Amino acid sequence: MTLTTTGLRKSFGGVVAIDDADVSFLPGRVNALIGPNGSGKTTFFNCVTGMIKPDAGRISYGGRDLTGRAPHVIARAGVGRTFQLCRIFPRLTAIENVLAAVRPGGLLHGLRSAHRRHELERAHHWLTRLGIEHLAGAEARNMSWGQQKLLELAGVLMAEPATILLDEPAGGVNPALLDRIGTLVRELNAEGRTFVIVEHNMDLVMSISDHIVVFDRGRPIAAGPPAEIRADDRVLGAYLGV
Repeated sequence: MTLTTTGLRKSFGGVVAIDDADVSFLPGRVNALIGPNGSGKTTFFNCVTGMIKPDAGRISYGGRDLTGRAPHVIARAGVGRTFQLCRIFPRLTAIENVLAAVRPGGLLHGLRSAHRRHELERAHHWLTRLGIEHLAGAEARNMSWGQQKLLELAGVLMAEPATILLDEPAGGVNPALLDRIGTLVRELNAEGRTFVIVEHNMDLVMSISDHIVVFDRGRPIAAGPPAEIRADDRVLGAYLGV
């Protein structure tokens, strides 16, 4: 399903973070959203996923109007996301974290579901798929930053979203894990999931993206395949400082 915004606008006091942004991401593809710091990327994600309400404009997913809807409503519609700073339960084990994310009922519902063999099997499946099954019984606070990022993604995948928004998945991770994240995104995309990735690591962006949207000062200035974005003078000027 196609995720689009029309005339999206968000201000904080006198600062315009998103400025009449018309954006469309390609369904079934790996999309990237890039731009300099302060260009509005995370604010855009927060509006799309219901973390904050836009001042104006429309957010549409598969033709359904999601503008201003609550985060759990948007998640049920099939849009999942991760955050720059991992949102996990530090004192719960990895398996408990994944179970807590399994249904909109949240932590209590997820833990009550722990006796359900099907949910446990799915939780172990995603921990294994992401390469952290050996940490199933470890408390999240004792995991590395990169492992916590994978744990957060495992929780997102438990909800089976069709579209996943990743906010700086490469931030603070080592090169080996960075390669693993890139491979995972491509594998999950090949299985039918759409991705939208906010990322500053241009090597990762250019290697895994099919479609790139470039933000500057709260609005898109370019959109297209990686080769086209590399050669765009507006991108070189605004993002690369050339």
